[in-house]
Order: sequence, then C-alpha cells, then structure tokens
Amino acid sequence: MPEFDDAVIEADTPYEDEVELDEPRLRAIAEALEARESTVLDDLLEPLHGADIADLLEQLTDAQRGLLLALWSGQIDGEILSELDEALREEILEALPAEDVAEAVRELDTDDVVDLIENLEDADQATAIMGALTEVDRVAVEQALTYPEFSAGRLMQREVVVAPSFWTVGQAIDHLRTIDTETLPEQFYHVILTDPRMRPVGHVTLGKILSTPRETPLAEIEEESFRTFEVDDPESEVAYAFNQYHLISAPVVDADDRLLGVITIDDAIRILDEEAEEDILRLAGVDAEESLSNRTLGVVRRRFPWLAVNLVTAILASLVISQFESVITEIVALAVLMPIVASMGGNAGTQSLTVAVRALATRDLTGANVWRVIRREVMAGAINGAAFAVIMGVVGIVWFGSPMLGVVIAVAMVINLVVAGFAGVGIPVVLQKVGVDPALASGAFVTTVTDVVGFFAFLGLAALWLL
Repeated sequence: MPEFDDAVIEADTPYEDEVELDEPRLRAIAEALEARESTVLDDLLEPLHGADIADLLEQLTDAQRGLLLALWSGQIDGEILSELDEALREEILEALPAEDVAEAVRELDTDDVVDLIENLEDADQATAIMGALTEVDRVAVEQALTYPEFSAGRLMQREVVVAPSFWTVGQAIDHLRTIDTETLPEQFYHVILTDPRMRPVGHVTLGKILSTPRETPLAEIEEESFRTFEVDDPESEVAYAFNQYHLISAPVVDADDRLLGVITIDDAIRILDEEAEEDILRLAGVDAEESLSNRTLGVVRRRFPWLAVNLVTAILASLVISQFESVITEIVALAVLMPIVASMGGNAGTQSLTVAVRALATRDLTGANVWRVIRREVMAGAINGAAFAVIMGVVGIVWFGSPMLGVVIAVAMVINLVVAGFAGVGIPVVLQKVGVDPALASGAFVTTVTDVVGFFAFLGLAALWLL
C-alpha cells in the first residue's frame, strides 16, 4: 500500500473545515450583527458553504441583511447568487456594487447565468450582467434566451467537452490536458463523442477514460445510457428522463441533430425539486413563486385569489345546507354532526388527490391503469367509511340517544368517503386531459364535491328517515 503524507492531504481538502448553518451559529451571527462586530461575523461566515450563506440571507430580516452586506468582508459570489430565492436575488443584486456583481457572474456557467437573467424584472440589472460577461459567454446566453421558457435550450450549458468518435483514450487524455482550464466546465462527467458534422453519437465517462488503456478506441467504451434532447423539449420531460433512466449528463441538439450544449444532473434534480415543491404548494392553494423571503403584500396578493375560490365553494356548500333548513331546525343534533361528515370526506379526498397528483407528475398514473387506481381508491373509501360508520353510529346512539340518527350519519359517512376516493383520482385526471394543471385546481374541486355530497347525503337521509 502506498503511504500518503497526511499534511498534504489536509492541505488539499478545501472543504474539510466546512460547517453547517445550525441554530447556535444563527444566533451567534444575529448577535454579531447587532453588535456590529465585523471580525466575529467574518469568523462565523468563513467556514459556511455558499448554499448555507444563501439560506442565511433568506432567514434574516431586511435590516439584518443590510448589515451583513455592509459588515462582512467576504463577497457574494456566483454560487451564492445561484442558490438564492428569486425574489431575494434581485434585492441582493441591487445592493451589491457593480464590480462585485460582474465578478460573481463571471464565475457561473452559462446555464446559471440564463437562470439568473430570465427571472430578473429589472432590465437595467439584466443589461449590467450581460455586460459583465465575456463575448463568447454573452453570445451563448443571448442565444439561450431565444429558446422557449422552460425548455432544454434554457436549461443547458454551452461549456461542453467533445472528442471525435474515432479517437483513442490516449488522444482524449492528451486533448484534455491541453485545453485551457478557463474554457472547461466547472464540473463535467462525460466526454461527448461526435461525428464530422458535430452530431453527438455517444459519450464516455471520465472514469472509463482514466481506467482504460491508451490505445483503446473511445467507441469501444461508450455508455449504453446515451440519449440526446432537442433544444425545444420541455424541461419537465428532460428531468423525467434523467430520473427514469438514471442519466448523469446528456447532450442537447438542434433540428439538424448538431450539438448545442449539455444538461447535467444537478440541473435535472433542481427541476424535479422545483416541480415537487410547486405541486405541494399548489395543492394547498399557494402560488408556486411564494417563499419565506416574500413581503407581506406579496403574500396577500398571491394567496387572495385562491381564498376567493374557496369562498365560492364554501358558499356553494352553504346553499346545499340552506335547502334543509327546516330539517336542521327540527333536529338540532344534525348541525352538530354535519362538520364531521364533511371533514372526513374532505380529508379522504385530499389523501387520494395527493397520491394521484404525484403519480401523474411521475407518469405512474396513466390511461392504462387509471380505472384500476380509481377502483382501489373507491374500495379503500368504502372500507374506511364502513369502519368509521360503525364508530359514528355508536357515537350517534350514545351521544343523542337516537339509533336512526346513528344509522344516518353512518350511511352518509360511507357515501362521502366512496365519493371522495373517486373524486380524488378522477378530478386531477380529467383536469390534466383538458390541459389544466391538476395540482393547481384539483383541491378546490375535490373539496367542493366532498362538502356538497357529504351535506346532501347526511341532511337528505335525515329528511327521509328521521322526520
């Protein structure tokens, strides 16, 4: 076994002393800001990763954030900018000196610059950032911005390592050693093989290149997972393919199949994460752009429309109740038990809805299995409904001394949970078929259905059997 110099290993490990942004460090940073102790602040921030500093900026108040930018001797670099929430990023850019912005932007790959610019509302900021780029990068970013939003063209980076398909491993290694490091991507995983017309025909991992004899043709060690994306492909399709086929990187081509750039796994993971976050927020009726760094008026503006929709659905449910006003007046116990039926149906519908929306996003729920899934959810609703019907039937008898009242709420419970299972899957599927985001609109529809059916079944059965 070879012996290694521990001192050399320690010196060559740049992230050995990195620490996490935990609660004690957060409190210490807040105290240093309050005391205006720049030296202490520097010591606290120095070991933090760029992503943690971005999280810190999002967690501070406006006043604390301004103090940090003024007291900290460090610099907001490209990594921190790329990790910041979009709403806060623009605010930070406005507060930074132009030369700091220019230096930070020059550290980024072209795909990160595109992501930065396309979300800026301030045209002057976008112009300043473009002016800070080298001519080659500026042309690449300008071209990327001509592609459709949320497409592979916006997602790709132009920094690509290529080699002719007829080269050997030795030729590829010699070529990599002669490339100017400033023109290399910050991270890359494959060398893309191209034909004479610059059409990608395969790729080889760096690990294979380093572990294969020099005289071996690159074509003999190509990866089987190779696939390309067209520049107009939706980024959601790209992210799905990366996840489904375990891709690490993939070339992007134009209409003539010529190489334009490459998409790497970190960008695909970011898209998957954003889509999952959007689904969660939209299921709760929250705008996908909302974050903890938004100001109060921004939060109000984003949430108001969905609360208005919920108000309409609540009014619709109230109209159903109003049709049975005389029944409720006659049997006051119905008013006590009504919320239980509606709440159980709403919760069951939300459970089915959440599973269905996620399955649609991952393409596990398709036309081929939709009816099987609906039957499963309906059966689950029926079984759960029967179990809780027994419980509520007993509660109705013990609480109000009326066996028939127990029967009414038991039957209504079964009906509502069965309908909840059907609506929880059926509604998002139908919405997707008509081109509406199921995560965006399903919640209001499912809640309306379970409320209306629950109240109608409970009060209607009470009118038939108890009066």
